[in-house]
Amino acid sequence: MDKKKNSNIHCTVKQCEHNMETEDYCTLDAVRIGTHESNPTVPECTDCNSFVKRSNCCG
Repeated sequence: MDKKKNSNIHCTVKQCEHNMETEDYCTLDAVRIGTHESNPTVPECTDCNSFVKRSNCCG
């Protein structure tokens, strides 16, 4: 299956199945963003809930 970059979603997480690999973009049409905090106040409190670990990556 050919992955097509979504130029609206920049992503540098090469370990994610949805990362373009050849460019720093996501291949999903949309992503779901969440948090692991009850009161998020900084970017580190947020998560990409669309993340799926690439099966052939990163032991």
